[in-house]
Amino acid sequence: QVQLEESGGGLVQPGGSLRLSCAASGSIFRIDAMGWFRQAPGKERVLVASITGESRSNVAESVKGRFTISRDGVKNTVYLQMNSLRPEDTAVYYCYASQIWSGKNYWGQGTQVTVSS
Repeated sequence: QVQLEESGGGLVQPGGSLRLSCAASGSIFRIDAMGWFRQAPGKERVLVASITGESRSNVAESVKGRFTISRDGVKNTVYLQMNSLRPEDTAVYYCYASQIWSGKNYWGQGTQVTVSS
């Protein structure tokens, strides 16, 4: 199985930046995609950004122009650079990894991001 260890959350002021990291370990053969979901209080968990391979990325409309996802295939680590943070970005951010060939998905433990003055 795959284990995901994420880090980088914290409390920041509006307009600030954070960089989330998620490192995969274990049975990491052919991880097809990695990315981030987030869940704000009282809301459903939604996809924020994903990346397939090391260059095919997509981000949600709500964070376009502010968030960038990248992946280090050697380290099996995905990063989410979050700039120009807004209070509405406050959420628990969950890393995920998917293996289409096995039909399995894996989740990190979540890291809290709080954007507040």
